[in-house]
Amino acid sequence: MTQTEKALRSWLALTHTPKLGPVRIHSLLEIFDTPADVLNAGLSGWKQAGLSEKMIEYLSAPDWDKVDADLKWLDQENASILTLDDDRYPPLLKNIPDAPPVLYILGQVEVLKQPQLAIVGSRNPTHAGKDIAHDFALYLANMGMTITSGMALGIDAAAHQGALDSLKNDSGNHGLTVAVMGTGLDRVYPAKHRDLAHNIAKNGVLVSEYAPGTPALPGNFPRRNRIISGLSTGVLVVEAAVQSGSLITARLASEQGREVFAVPGSLHHPLAKGCHALIRQGAKLVETAEHILEELGGFANMFSEVDENNRSFAQNSEQKQETELNLAINVDDEYKQVLKCIDFEPTSVDKVVERSGLTADAVCSMLLVLELQGYVTALSGGYYCQGR
Repeated sequence: MTQTEKALRSWLALTHTPKLGPVRIHSLLEIFDTPADVLNAGLSGWKQAGLSEKMIEYLSAPDWDKVDADLKWLDQENASILTLDDDRYPPLLKNIPDAPPVLYILGQVEVLKQPQLAIVGSRNPTHAGKDIAHDFALYLANMGMTITSGMALGIDAAAHQGALDSLKNDSGNHGLTVAVMGTGLDRVYPAKHRDLAHNIAKNGVLVSEYAPGTPALPGNFPRRNRIISGLSTGVLVVEAAVQSGSLITARLASEQGREVFAVPGSLHHPLAKGCHALIRQGAKLVETAEHILEELGGFANMFSEVDENNRSFAQNSEQKQETELNLAINVDDEYKQVLKCIDFEPTSVDKVVERSGLTADAVCSMLLVLELQGYVTALSGGYYCQGR
Protein backbone atom coordinates (compact mmCIF):
# COMPACT_ATOMS: atom_id res chain seq x y z
CA MET A 1 0.00 0.00 0.00
CA THR A 2 1.41 3.39 -1.03
CA GLN A 3 1.69 6.39 1.30
CA THR A 4 -1.08 8.11 -0.70
CA GLU A 5 -3.42 5.14 -0.17
CA LYS A 6 -2.61 5.02 3.55
CA ALA A 7 -3.30 8.74 3.88
CA LEU A 8 -6.65 8.39 2.07
CA ARG A 9 -7.67 5.54 4.37
CA SER A 10 -6.93 7.78 7.37
CA TRP A 11 -9.01 10.63 5.94
CA LEU A 12 -11.93 8.28 5.31
CA ALA A 13 -11.70 6.71 8.76
CA LEU A 14 -11.79 10.16 10.32
CA THR A 15 -14.85 11.29 8.34
CA HIS A 16 -16.74 8.12 9.31
CA THR A 17 -16.37 8.96 13.01
CA PRO A 18 -19.89 9.47 14.46
CA LYS A 19 -20.76 13.08 15.37
CA LEU A 20 -17.38 14.31 14.13
CA GLY A 21 -18.29 17.05 11.64
CA PRO A 22 -16.11 19.18 9.35
CA VAL A 23 -15.52 21.99 11.88
CA ARG A 24 -14.29 19.58 14.56
CA ILE A 25 -12.11 17.75 12.04
CA HIS A 26 -10.52 21.07 11.05
CA SER A 27 -9.78 21.83 14.70
CA LEU A 28 -8.29 18.36 15.23
CA LEU A 29 -6.01 18.81 12.23
CA GLU A 30 -4.75 22.07 13.74
CA ILE A 31 -3.77 20.09 16.85
CA PHE A 32 -2.51 16.83 15.35
CA ASP A 33 -1.49 17.95 11.83
CA THR A 34 -2.66 14.91 9.81
CA PRO A 35 -5.58 12.42 9.95
CA ALA A 36 -3.09 9.63 10.66
CA ASP A 37 -1.81 11.60 13.66
CA VAL A 38 -5.38 12.01 14.91
CA LEU A 39 -5.97 8.24 14.68
CA ASN A 40 -2.70 7.55 16.51
CA ALA A 41 -3.15 10.18 19.25
CA GLY A 42 -4.35 7.65 21.78
CA LEU A 43 -6.75 7.98 24.69
CA SER A 44 -4.93 10.84 26.42
CA GLY A 45 -4.63 12.85 23.20
CA TRP A 46 -8.27 12.37 22.32
CA LYS A 47 -9.41 13.39 25.79
CA GLN A 48 -7.21 16.49 25.73
CA ALA A 49 -8.80 17.40 22.39
CA GLY A 50 -12.21 17.24 24.09
CA LEU A 51 -13.65 14.33 22.10
CA SER A 52 -16.74 12.55 23.37
CA GLU A 53 -16.76 8.97 24.62
CA LYS A 54 -18.54 7.84 21.44
CA MET A 55 -15.92 9.46 19.22
CA ILE A 56 -13.10 7.97 21.27
CA GLU A 57 -14.72 4.55 21.10
CA TYR A 58 -14.82 4.76 17.30
CA LEU A 59 -11.28 6.11 16.92
CA SER A 60 -10.02 3.26 19.11
CA ALA A 61 -11.38 0.80 16.53
CA PRO A 62 -12.26 2.55 13.21
CA ASP A 63 -14.78 0.88 10.93
CA TRP A 64 -12.32 -0.19 8.24
CA ASP A 65 -15.07 -2.07 6.42
CA LYS A 66 -16.73 1.28 5.60
CA VAL A 67 -13.39 2.63 4.44
CA ASP A 68 -12.85 -0.39 2.21
CA ALA A 69 -16.36 0.05 0.76
CA ASP A 70 -15.50 3.66 -0.14
CA LEU A 71 -12.29 2.55 -1.81
CA LYS A 72 -14.10 -0.17 -3.74
CA TRP A 73 -16.50 2.49 -5.04
CA LEU A 74 -13.44 4.11 -6.63
CA ASP A 75 -13.11 1.15 -9.02
CA GLN A 76 -15.78 2.58 -11.33
CA GLU A 77 -14.93 4.88 -14.21
CA ASN A 78 -14.47 8.62 -13.47
CA ALA A 79 -14.84 8.14 -9.70
CA SER A 80 -12.55 10.14 -7.40
CA ILE A 81 -12.20 10.98 -3.74
CA LEU A 82 -10.63 14.33 -2.95
CA THR A 83 -9.25 15.31 0.44
CA LEU A 84 -8.32 18.75 1.71
CA ASP A 85 -4.64 18.14 0.96
CA ASP A 86 -5.35 17.04 -2.64
CA ASP A 87 -4.22 19.53 -5.30
CA ARG A 88 -7.45 18.85 -7.20
CA TYR A 89 -9.64 20.05 -4.31
CA PRO A 90 -11.56 23.17 -5.48
CA PRO A 91 -9.74 26.21 -4.02
CA LEU A 92 -12.81 28.41 -3.43
CA LEU A 93 -14.51 25.67 -1.42
CA LYS A 94 -11.35 24.95 0.54
CA ASN A 95 -11.42 28.47 1.95
CA ILE A 96 -14.79 28.23 3.72
CA PRO A 97 -14.62 27.51 7.49
CA ASP A 98 -16.50 24.20 7.29
CA ALA A 99 -15.09 22.85 4.02
CA PRO A 100 -15.81 19.12 3.65
CA PRO A 101 -12.68 17.14 4.56
CA VAL A 102 -13.57 14.62 1.85
CA LEU A 103 -15.42 14.99 -1.45
CA TYR A 104 -16.74 12.05 -3.45
CA ILE A 105 -16.64 12.83 -7.17
CA LEU A 106 -18.19 11.22 -10.24
CA GLY A 107 -17.30 12.83 -13.55
CA GLN A 108 -14.72 15.35 -14.73
CA VAL A 109 -12.94 16.41 -11.56
CA GLU A 110 -11.12 19.27 -13.32
CA VAL A 111 -14.48 21.05 -13.79
CA LEU A 112 -14.46 21.90 -10.08
CA LYS A 113 -11.69 24.45 -10.63
CA GLN A 114 -13.64 26.28 -13.34
CA PRO A 115 -15.48 29.55 -12.53
CA GLN A 116 -18.95 28.60 -11.36
CA LEU A 117 -22.28 30.31 -10.79
CA ALA A 118 -24.88 28.61 -8.59
CA ILE A 119 -28.51 28.83 -9.71
CA VAL A 120 -31.09 27.80 -7.12
CA GLY A 121 -34.79 28.30 -6.48
CA SER A 122 -38.16 26.74 -5.84
CA ARG A 123 -38.88 23.04 -6.30
CA ASN A 124 -42.35 24.05 -7.54
CA PRO A 125 -41.67 27.02 -9.82
CA THR A 126 -43.86 28.59 -12.46
CA HIS A 127 -43.24 27.80 -16.12
CA ALA A 128 -41.75 31.28 -16.46
CA GLY A 129 -39.38 30.61 -13.54
CA LYS A 130 -38.11 27.40 -15.10
CA ASP A 131 -37.60 29.19 -18.41
CA ILE A 132 -35.60 31.94 -16.71
CA ALA A 133 -33.34 29.44 -14.92
CA HIS A 134 -32.84 27.43 -18.09
CA ASP A 135 -32.16 30.45 -20.31
CA PHE A 136 -29.78 32.14 -17.86
CA ALA A 137 -27.85 28.87 -17.48
CA LEU A 138 -27.78 28.35 -21.24
CA TYR A 139 -26.47 31.85 -21.92
CA LEU A 140 -23.84 31.76 -19.16
CA ALA A 141 -22.69 28.27 -20.12
CA ASN A 142 -22.33 29.45 -23.71
CA MET A 143 -20.11 32.20 -22.30
CA GLY A 144 -17.90 29.55 -20.69
CA MET A 145 -19.21 29.58 -17.11
CA THR A 146 -19.97 26.38 -15.24
CA ILE A 147 -23.44 26.14 -13.69
CA THR A 148 -23.75 24.66 -10.20
CA SER A 149 -26.91 23.53 -8.41
CA GLY A 150 -28.38 20.78 -6.26
CA MET A 151 -30.23 18.63 -8.84
CA ALA A 152 -33.53 19.14 -7.02
CA LEU A 153 -36.86 19.39 -8.79
CA GLY A 154 -37.80 22.70 -10.38
CA ILE A 155 -35.25 25.50 -10.74
CA ASP A 156 -32.21 23.29 -10.02
CA ALA A 157 -33.08 20.83 -12.77
CA ALA A 158 -33.88 23.61 -15.24
CA ALA A 159 -30.49 25.23 -14.59
CA HIS A 160 -28.60 21.96 -15.06
CA GLN A 161 -30.51 21.28 -18.27
CA GLY A 162 -29.78 24.75 -19.59
CA ALA A 163 -26.05 24.17 -19.12
CA LEU A 164 -26.29 20.75 -20.80
CA ASP A 165 -28.17 22.31 -23.70
CA SER A 166 -25.21 24.63 -24.28
CA LEU A 167 -23.41 21.59 -25.67
CA LYS A 168 -25.62 21.94 -28.74
CA ASN A 169 -23.90 25.24 -29.53
CA ASP A 170 -21.23 24.33 -32.06
CA SER A 171 -19.03 27.36 -31.35
CA GLY A 172 -16.80 25.20 -29.16
CA ASN A 173 -17.13 27.55 -26.17
CA HIS A 174 -19.43 26.30 -23.48
CA GLY A 175 -19.49 25.68 -19.77
CA LEU A 176 -20.41 22.52 -17.95
CA THR A 177 -22.49 21.77 -14.88
CA VAL A 178 -21.89 20.63 -11.29
CA ALA A 179 -24.53 18.90 -9.18
CA VAL A 180 -24.00 18.83 -5.40
CA MET A 181 -25.99 15.95 -3.98
CA GLY A 182 -27.41 15.28 -0.53
CA THR A 183 -26.95 11.52 -0.85
CA GLY A 184 -24.15 9.14 -1.65
CA LEU A 185 -23.26 9.21 -5.34
CA ASP A 186 -24.54 5.67 -5.82
CA ARG A 187 -28.07 7.00 -5.24
CA VAL A 188 -30.13 9.55 -7.15
CA TYR A 189 -32.65 11.77 -5.42
CA PRO A 190 -35.21 12.43 -6.70
CA ALA A 191 -35.27 9.13 -8.59
CA LYS A 192 -36.87 10.75 -11.65
CA HIS A 193 -33.57 12.61 -12.20
CA ARG A 194 -31.63 9.44 -12.90
CA ASP A 195 -31.11 10.36 -16.57
CA LEU A 196 -30.19 13.93 -15.61
CA ALA A 197 -27.61 12.63 -13.13
CA HIS A 198 -26.13 10.36 -15.81
CA ASN A 199 -25.83 13.27 -18.25
CA ILE A 200 -24.23 15.50 -15.61
CA ALA A 201 -21.68 12.81 -14.71
CA LYS A 202 -20.87 12.50 -18.42
CA ASN A 203 -20.73 16.23 -19.19
CA GLY A 204 -19.76 17.73 -15.85
CA VAL A 205 -19.44 16.36 -12.34
CA LEU A 206 -21.50 15.00 -9.44
CA VAL A 207 -20.24 15.96 -5.98
CA SER A 208 -21.10 14.80 -2.47
CA GLU A 209 -19.55 14.94 0.97
CA TYR A 210 -21.55 11.81 1.84
CA ALA A 211 -20.14 8.32 1.43
CA PRO A 212 -21.69 5.89 -1.08
CA GLY A 213 -24.76 4.26 0.43
CA THR A 214 -25.91 7.39 2.27
CA PRO A 215 -29.69 7.75 1.78
CA ALA A 216 -31.71 10.93 1.25
CA LEU A 217 -31.90 12.08 4.87
CA PRO A 218 -33.69 15.44 5.41
CA GLY A 219 -30.78 17.00 7.29
CA ASN A 220 -28.33 16.34 4.47
CA PHE A 221 -29.84 18.83 2.02
CA PRO A 222 -29.51 22.04 4.06
CA ARG A 223 -25.92 21.04 4.86
CA ARG A 224 -24.97 20.53 1.23
CA ASN A 225 -26.09 24.11 0.44
CA ARG A 226 -22.83 25.50 1.85
CA ILE A 227 -20.99 23.43 -0.78
CA ILE A 228 -23.14 24.79 -3.61
CA SER A 229 -22.33 28.37 -2.59
CA GLY A 230 -18.76 27.55 -1.57
CA LEU A 231 -17.88 26.22 -5.02
CA SER A 232 -19.31 29.27 -6.77
CA THR A 233 -18.30 32.86 -7.42
CA GLY A 234 -21.93 33.87 -6.92
CA VAL A 235 -25.45 32.56 -6.36
CA LEU A 236 -28.51 33.43 -8.45
CA VAL A 237 -31.93 32.86 -6.86
CA VAL A 238 -34.87 32.38 -9.24
CA GLU A 239 -38.26 32.15 -7.50
CA ALA A 240 -38.13 31.34 -3.81
CA ALA A 241 -40.50 31.56 -0.88
CA VAL A 242 -39.43 33.55 2.18
CA GLN A 243 -38.79 30.32 4.09
CA SER A 244 -36.82 28.14 1.69
CA GLY A 245 -33.56 26.30 1.21
CA SER A 246 -32.65 28.71 -1.58
CA LEU A 247 -32.52 31.59 0.87
CA ILE A 248 -30.30 29.48 3.13
CA THR A 249 -27.92 29.05 0.20
CA ALA A 250 -28.03 32.80 -0.46
CA ARG A 251 -27.27 33.56 3.21
CA LEU A 252 -24.35 31.13 3.19
CA ALA A 253 -23.05 32.69 -0.01
CA SER A 254 -23.11 36.13 1.60
CA GLU A 255 -21.27 34.81 4.68
CA GLN A 256 -18.68 33.23 2.39
CA GLY A 257 -18.09 36.51 0.58
CA ARG A 258 -19.83 35.48 -2.64
CA GLU A 259 -22.07 37.68 -4.77
CA VAL A 260 -25.83 37.13 -4.42
CA PHE A 261 -28.20 37.80 -7.32
CA ALA A 262 -31.98 37.65 -7.42
CA VAL A 263 -34.58 37.81 -10.17
CA PRO A 264 -37.57 40.01 -9.24
CA GLY A 265 -41.15 38.96 -9.88
CA SER A 266 -44.76 39.95 -9.41
CA LEU A 267 -45.70 41.62 -6.14
CA HIS A 268 -48.60 39.19 -5.89
CA HIS A 269 -46.60 35.98 -6.39
CA PRO A 270 -45.47 34.15 -3.22
CA LEU A 271 -42.40 32.77 -5.00
CA ALA A 272 -41.20 36.31 -5.69
CA LYS A 273 -41.21 37.28 -2.01
CA GLY A 274 -37.97 35.47 -1.22
CA CYS A 275 -36.16 37.18 -4.09
CA HIS A 276 -37.56 40.56 -3.09
CA ALA A 277 -36.39 39.98 0.49
CA LEU A 278 -32.88 39.25 -0.79
CA ILE A 279 -32.89 42.41 -2.90
CA ARG A 280 -33.90 44.48 0.13
CA GLN A 281 -30.99 42.91 2.02
CA GLY A 282 -28.50 43.92 -0.69
CA ALA A 283 -28.65 41.19 -3.33
CA LYS A 284 -28.12 42.39 -6.90
CA LEU A 285 -31.32 42.66 -8.92
CA VAL A 286 -30.75 41.08 -12.33
CA GLU A 287 -32.92 41.04 -15.42
CA THR A 288 -30.43 39.56 -17.90
CA ALA A 289 -27.57 37.10 -17.68
CA GLU A 290 -25.17 39.84 -18.78
CA HIS A 291 -25.95 41.71 -15.56
CA ILE A 292 -24.37 38.80 -13.69
CA LEU A 293 -21.16 38.86 -15.73
CA GLU A 294 -20.91 42.62 -15.22
CA GLU A 295 -21.34 42.32 -11.45
CA LEU A 296 -18.79 39.54 -11.08
CA GLY A 297 -16.09 42.08 -11.87
CA GLY A 298 -12.73 40.37 -12.14
CA PHE A 299 -14.34 37.00 -12.75
CA ALA A 300 -16.14 38.44 -15.76
CA ASN A 301 -12.78 39.13 -17.38
CA MET A 302 -12.34 35.40 -17.72
CA PHE A 303 -15.05 35.50 -20.36
CA SER A 304 -13.95 38.63 -22.23
CA GLU A 305 -12.21 36.67 -24.95
CA VAL A 306 -15.10 34.33 -25.60
CA ASP A 307 -16.05 34.12 -29.28
CA GLU A 308 -18.57 36.82 -30.21
CA ASN A 309 -20.71 34.04 -31.66
CA ASN A 310 -21.86 33.27 -28.14
CA ARG A 311 -23.27 36.77 -27.68
CA SER A 312 -25.06 36.54 -30.99
CA PHE A 313 -26.42 33.18 -29.86
CA ALA A 314 -28.68 34.90 -27.30
CA GLN A 315 -29.77 37.53 -29.81
CA ASN A 316 -30.58 34.86 -32.36
CA SER A 317 -32.62 32.99 -29.75
CA GLU A 318 -34.76 36.07 -29.09
CA GLN A 319 -35.28 36.61 -32.81
CA LYS A 320 -36.17 32.95 -33.22
CA GLN A 321 -38.80 33.16 -30.47
CA GLU A 322 -40.38 36.18 -32.17
CA THR A 323 -40.40 34.34 -35.50
CA GLU A 324 -41.93 31.26 -33.89
CA LEU A 325 -44.65 33.40 -32.35
CA ASN A 326 -45.49 34.95 -35.72
CA LEU A 327 -45.59 31.55 -37.41
CA ALA A 328 -47.56 29.87 -34.62
CA ILE A 329 -50.41 32.36 -34.70
CA ASN A 330 -50.21 33.05 -38.44
CA VAL A 331 -49.23 36.69 -37.82
CA ASP A 332 -52.80 37.35 -36.70
CA ASP A 333 -52.90 40.79 -35.07
CA GLU A 334 -55.82 39.81 -32.84
CA TYR A 335 -53.80 36.98 -31.26
CA LYS A 336 -50.92 39.37 -30.65
CA GLN A 337 -53.36 41.85 -29.19
CA VAL A 338 -54.71 39.25 -26.76
CA LEU A 339 -51.20 38.15 -25.78
CA LYS A 340 -50.22 41.74 -24.98
CA CYS A 341 -53.23 42.00 -22.68
CA ILE A 342 -51.98 39.15 -20.47
CA ASP A 343 -49.48 39.94 -17.74
CA PHE A 344 -46.71 37.75 -16.37
CA GLU A 345 -48.79 37.72 -13.19
CA PRO A 346 -52.30 36.19 -13.02
CA THR A 347 -54.70 38.02 -15.34
CA SER A 348 -58.44 37.31 -15.39
CA VAL A 349 -60.33 36.56 -18.59
CA ASP A 350 -62.57 39.55 -17.84
CA LYS A 351 -59.52 41.79 -17.71
CA VAL A 352 -58.29 40.46 -21.08
CA VAL A 353 -61.75 41.14 -22.59
CA GLU A 354 -61.71 44.65 -21.18
CA ARG A 355 -58.21 45.44 -22.43
CA SER A 356 -58.57 43.88 -25.88
CA GLY A 357 -62.04 45.13 -26.72
CA LEU A 358 -62.89 41.69 -28.13
CA THR A 359 -65.87 39.56 -27.20
CA ALA A 360 -65.61 37.05 -24.37
CA ASP A 361 -66.18 34.14 -26.78
CA ALA A 362 -63.40 35.33 -29.08
CA VAL A 363 -60.98 35.82 -26.18
CA CYS A 364 -61.71 32.38 -24.69
CA SER A 365 -61.18 30.72 -28.07
CA MET A 366 -57.87 32.50 -28.66
CA LEU A 367 -56.68 31.79 -25.12
CA LEU A 368 -57.19 28.09 -25.74
CA VAL A 369 -55.05 28.27 -28.89
CA LEU A 370 -52.35 30.27 -27.12
CA GLU A 371 -52.35 27.81 -24.22
CA LEU A 372 -51.97 24.82 -26.54
CA GLN A 373 -49.02 26.53 -28.19
CA GLY A 374 -47.41 27.33 -24.85
CA TYR A 375 -47.68 31.12 -24.99
CA VAL A 376 -49.98 31.38 -21.97
CA THR A 377 -50.53 29.24 -18.90
CA ALA A 378 -53.99 28.58 -17.50
CA LEU A 379 -54.32 29.08 -13.73
CA SER A 380 -57.12 28.23 -11.38
CA GLY A 381 -60.12 30.55 -11.06
CA GLY A 382 -60.19 31.64 -14.70
CA TYR A 383 -56.82 33.36 -14.68
CA TYR A 384 -53.96 33.23 -17.21
CA CYS A 385 -50.37 34.42 -17.32
CA GLN A 386 -47.79 34.59 -20.08
CA GLY A 387 -45.97 31.30 -20.46
CA ARG A 388 -42.93 32.52 -22.41
